[in-house]
Amino acid sequence: MPLPPRSRRGWHDGVVADNDIVGATLHTTQGDIRLYLFPNHAPKTVRNFVGLAEGTKDYSTQNARGEKTGPFYDGSVFHRVIAGFMLQGGDPTGTGRGGPGYQFEDEFHSELVFNKPYLLAMANAGPGTNGSQFFITVGPTPHLNRRHTIFGEVRDEESRKVVDAIGNTATDRSDRPLTEVVIEKITIDRG
Repeated sequence: MPLPPRSRRGWHDGVVADNDIVGATLHTTQGDIRLYLFPNHAPKTVRNFVGLAEGTKDYSTQNARGEKTGPFYDGSVFHRVIAGFMLQGGDPTGTGRGGPGYQFEDEFHSELVFNKPYLLAMANAGPGTNGSQFFITVGPTPHLNRRHTIFGEVRDEESRKVVDAIGNTATDRSDRPLTEVVIEKITIDRG
């Protein structure tokens, strides 16, 4: 599936050309998850995600490889999976408590609501506590509207099958997968 038409609005501090639309691919041990990102609707959130994925955004904690520089997400796991609800990753510690050492505000847009599965959104501990953790829904979750910033969507059917497979993985009582699902690398796609 091709990327949507190019954006007219810039968003990435000059690192990405102003008219580039950005997608991402999560290369996981269960397969690739291709995503559309929504820089026009959630510019700060997309900028944060892309910067952490590429290692161009500063962070003060260790990444999943135990380093303080370079791609932040590489080697991290989906640490929380709830069947019928979502899969959560982006924590370098794999505990659900880790992050990049900073927080930023929510970005809500009236066109983006949790009315369908396969949406990419920021996990948080309340208003203004976004960092690096994100989740992908596997069903409609309207109770999350205006609580979590939506900044992307799963791009194609093959990727949805990977999300569904991860979403149905066996977990322990804390919703942690019994077999680790590793985000080996995230690549950023530019139009």
